[in-house]
Amino acid sequence: MLPLLWLPRLPTLSLWLLGGLLLVVLCWRGSRYGCQLSQLLAALLFGFIFATGSAQWLMHQIASLVEGGDKQVIASVESVRFVAQQQTLVKFRIEQVDQRWLMPAFSFSAVAPVVEVCAGQRWRMKVNFRRLHSSLNEGGFDSERWAMANRQPLRGSIRSAELLDTSCDLRQQFIRHIDAQIEKLAQRPLLLALAFGERGLIDKSLREQLVKTGIAHLVAISGLHIALAAAFAWWLARAVQFFLPAHYIGYRMPLLMGWCVALCYVWLAGEQLPAMRAMISLSLWLLLRLKGLCCSAWQIWLWCVCLLLLFEPMSLLSDSFWLSVLAVAALIFWFEWAPLPRRLRASWIWAPLGWLHMQLGMTLLLLPLQFTLFHGVSWSSLLANLWAVPIVSLLTVPLILSSLLLSFVPWLSGFGWQLADVSISLALWPLDWLQQGWLPLGRVAWLWSLVGWLLVLCLRLRWWYSHPIGCFTLLLCCWFWREPPVEYRWRVDMLDVGHGLAVLIERDGKGVIYDTGDRWQNGSAAERFILPFLHWRQISLQHIFISHSHQDHIGGLQLLSRAFPLAQIHSPLSNSGHQPCIQGQHWVWQGLDFDILWPPKLVAEAGNAHSCVLRINDGNFSLLLTGDIEAETERALLKQRKLLPTTVLQVPHHGSRTSSSAPFLRAVAPKAAVASVARYNRWRLPADRVVSLYRQNKITWYDTSLMGQLSLFFFASHWEIKRLRSEITVRWWHI
Repeated sequence: MLPLLWLPRLPTLSLWLLGGLLLVVLCWRGSRYGCQLSQLLAALLFGFIFATGSAQWLMHQIASLVEGGDKQVIASVESVRFVAQQQTLVKFRIEQVDQRWLMPAFSFSAVAPVVEVCAGQRWRMKVNFRRLHSSLNEGGFDSERWAMANRQPLRGSIRSAELLDTSCDLRQQFIRHIDAQIEKLAQRPLLLALAFGERGLIDKSLREQLVKTGIAHLVAISGLHIALAAAFAWWLARAVQFFLPAHYIGYRMPLLMGWCVALCYVWLAGEQLPAMRAMISLSLWLLLRLKGLCCSAWQIWLWCVCLLLLFEPMSLLSDSFWLSVLAVAALIFWFEWAPLPRRLRASWIWAPLGWLHMQLGMTLLLLPLQFTLFHGVSWSSLLANLWAVPIVSLLTVPLILSSLLLSFVPWLSGFGWQLADVSISLALWPLDWLQQGWLPLGRVAWLWSLVGWLLVLCLRLRWWYSHPIGCFTLLLCCWFWREPPVEYRWRVDMLDVGHGLAVLIERDGKGVIYDTGDRWQNGSAAERFILPFLHWRQISLQHIFISHSHQDHIGGLQLLSRAFPLAQIHSPLSNSGHQPCIQGQHWVWQGLDFDILWPPKLVAEAGNAHSCVLRINDGNFSLLLTGDIEAETERALLKQRKLLPTTVLQVPHHGSRTSSSAPFLRAVAPKAAVASVARYNRWRLPADRVVSLYRQNKITWYDTSLMGQLSLFFFASHWEIKRLRSEITVRWWHI
């Protein structure tokens, strides 16, 4: 099933028929002649066909919902999240479409007015669906992949709605009952997250703190919490057995009690996929235990992985799946290949040392995954986990479970919630200074993440004794390893920031950025796209150019200024601390000539007509950055006709009808034009007439809405452009 992660396109029907025929032949040959190779090949082929077939069926469902206009849908409310003063983001689970059941069902999100909406309600709606589209940049988060993994690939616009069932489900009523008890507690968001998997109330600063200290896994209900719930119930059952006659005491009842409580906990968590995966694994372990089968840890792990992928093949696209699976694999590997000496495991006295040993192993062996998913590492994560995990595992979770069980006794339950609140505050106490240990790392440091695994292998296989020179050489290779030197002279990246603009000019690890993208209520393009890209590429910003004052161009300035305090800011604004960006300026940076062509003077508030127009030239090739200039400014620029011819043009004003006049395009005469445009934007940019005008002038058109990040590479004698979505990272789930 692993090729599902990298396939650029899903197999066609003819390939599936050929694969199915080959599968039949291999199965027949293996069963008739007992050929193990045929059986193995048949199993591998079945896995591939099953995974790609599931993906193709999902794509077929999406296409049937997106095409053909509005759909009559019956859907139930899964969750509700407040997003603005008069709006909520509602997650619906589709049950029927045009009176046909949808199997398997998946979810979609829609923005709705603030009404009495709660989980469990059923609605009949007329909905216009569209595919979820996300910005795609190197080092950034792939939202489309996440949507496929979680079966939430659609956004919906509700045309009309009729409430069929007004009652909230039992889980939602229970959440409201508990929320009323803990409303005034300081750690209410984390209590709701640990009890019900509802993490929507956790603010952004706390989320960042949890990620940077490496303990974000503690607030996501997954294998650890399900196992704790089962263990909690097992101990309660064993305590009850203490008072029973001997012939009523057995090992099955505590195990079944633990399984039932874990199942209830999964239901309380909203049957989220991580919790469901943990429940499937626990059920398999329980079955083996009740059957009395003796299996190795690796056998159980492989069977669990197989069951999880048969249950949901799209889990391969989920980061949480890989975190869960590889965390367990790392634990098994660590305890088998680097165990503590037997005498240190024989007594509870050495339990703190055992805890340190386990956390050290997890920290070392999960470094590759942390580098891949979070593009950084925290030197303080070991300390944070040593402190927080025991408190949350041994105090907080048992107190929450006890409070949930005793919710029918308000005063006793309230006391339990207060103790749980205190325990979480204790767990979070050192995180303010521990988060300072976060080190953002780029792709060049990825090899170092393998050091933990290599160290265990060298120690266990005694390579340090039998092959000391080889070990020393391997260490030197890791230390001095560098990427091969780049062949291009300089590089330009137009980042996919939705509606807005951010263009990075890079040479020898130094960078100049032109515009900083948009900012919205809960974040900005700089935070979501620009900074992760800069950290991934390990680029140090030296200059920040702001074309004009509009939010979609200046939105990330404050954040980038804090991240790179030595970077000089250039703009047409008469702000203190800004270097002027006015017509006639010229300077050389990293061997590149920078010329400012517009505006003629500084202004207090810069609109489209005052956009800073910047031309960058290396002697052979050039780039013209125009911001949001319109036709009037383009006519004024024709007076500098000698400076206008360029190799690549940044399309003015995102391809609006008010820009890209024919005389201007003829004067610039670019080989290619690159536009920063959002998919499905409300202004319907770029305008069809503008795109046609570029093509009539034999100018190759590129835009970020369909192609993702656009990267231009300038060499000594030629240049080329790469499209991230359709050339570099081509995946079947991208649209």
